Amino acid sequence: MTTTDLPSSLIATLPGHLYTDPAVFALEQDRMFQSMWFCAVRAADLDRPGAFRTVQVGAESVIVSRDRAGHVRAFLNVCRHRGARICTEERGEVRRSFQCPYHAWTYDLEGRLVAAPNLVRMPDVDRDAFGLVRVHVREWLGYVWVCLADEPPSFEETVVGAATERLGDTEAIGRYRIEDLALGRRIRYDVRANWKLIIENFMECYHCGTIHPELTEVLPEFADGYAAQYYVGHGAEFGADVRGFTVDGGEGFARLDGVTDEQDRRYYAITIRPQVFVNLVPDHVIIHRMFPLAADRTVVECDWLYSPGVIESGHDVSRSVELFDRVNRQDFAACERCQPAMSSRAYRAGGVLVPVEHHIGAFHTWVAEVLG
Repeated sequence: MTTTDLPSSLIATLPGHLYTDPAVFALEQDRMFQSMWFCAVRAADLDRPGAFRTVQVGAESVIVSRDRAGHVRAFLNVCRHRGARICTEERGEVRRSFQCPYHAWTYDLEGRLVAAPNLVRMPDVDRDAFGLVRVHVREWLGYVWVCLADEPPSFEETVVGAATERLGDTEAIGRYRIEDLALGRRIRYDVRANWKLIIENFMECYHCGTIHPELTEVLPEFADGYAAQYYVGHGAEFGADVRGFTVDGGEGFARLDGVTDEQDRRYYAITIRPQVFVNLVPDHVIIHRMFPLAADRTVVECDWLYSPGVIESGHDVSRSVELFDRVNRQDFAACERCQPAMSSRAYRAGGVLVPVEHHIGAFHTWVAEVLG
């Protein structure tokens, strides 16, 4: 039997080569990561003028920084002279300008060319035209989002709209006041798997009863295979004896200001294509940002965010961090078990989705449409 002769309860997945082919990955870099809004850095990481982060967005290295007026700026990390990389570190701080380490072309914090050896002898050089190539930026949920496209898609429709579509309420995510939360922990995972496998895993819970014992103790309905994202507006309810979203179900922290009674004691999961997961629980928020680096390698940076008072008071957040850290490691190990099989002849035509995974079919349809 092939995936073209399936019973009505099953639908076919994407074929295996879409997870392994470098040419497909290059197309995804161009049409997804470099053309859509991409969640790059946490705004609070740019805590003063001159602070910068470099991030990989598709095939491009991007500098995200804060100028002297406090505005966030983003530029391609490429000197306009001979193409050398300007910032070679992942993070840092400059006083007034970025200087290329090759020939010392120098750019101010707004990206304008301000100095270069013998520049005064080249009066016809337009310092704005030969400044750093600017990248579109937006701030939302306390993060800086960038878009490399000349004409970016609507941020409200493609990013904010994803949260609204998932939760069924335009104000639901705003009640968590994520932009005001403080970073409690950040963990970086280097996953030897294609980014699409990670998204598919996050969207479904058919596997939860098998590999997530801690999570299903806290969220018992996940043991039945129905993920929170299967239903619009649905949040998985905590077990009757569970007091908090912690590794042992014990007490967490006070409910975040703004979270309603209807949102209390519930977990909500949101996928914002192409590379962000948002996890909402009453006392903290977990943000995953994926950085696809190759067809079979994805770096995932995960932030645990809490009320500022929790962090300032020195409270121990390890029990809530441990719960989702275990979930992450269990998920990523599963994805790494799948990756080798994507090149097997047994998966040449792909696999199948069971009824509780059918919403992943919409993701596959989107991938196929974007890739053309």
